Amino acid sequence: MSIRLLLDENTSWRLSRLLASAFDDVVHVSSTELGESSADTAIWEYARKHGQCIVTNDDDFHMLSAVRGFPPKVILLRMGNQSTKYVADVLVKSREQIEQFLASEEYGVLEIL
Repeated sequence: MSIRLLLDENTSWRLSRLLASAFDDVVHVSSTELGESSADTAIWEYARKHGQCIVTNDDDFHMLSAVRGFPPKVILLRMGNQSTKYVADVLVKSREQIEQFLASEEYGVLEIL
């Protein structure tokens, strides 16, 4: 299964580099035509259009998922203020869980602690 991640602007752009070897396609929103400070709805539509899963710390995406359904799916990081390396390590260790989540037709949001 191909895992395509879109990192929200509230995550470090450095994550894309740290996750590149573990996931098929990882892009930070700042390196897309959306650029920085994009509206959540614009990011949502971009991810839907490009078949990406949004990785974020922003609860607004949880609310968007509740209202709009999915796709796109959302990985909501619930680990507080941690280093970029720590966040990357947790996501890499959670790869199998992420694969199962993306294959599921029941769930639109995965919270990673």
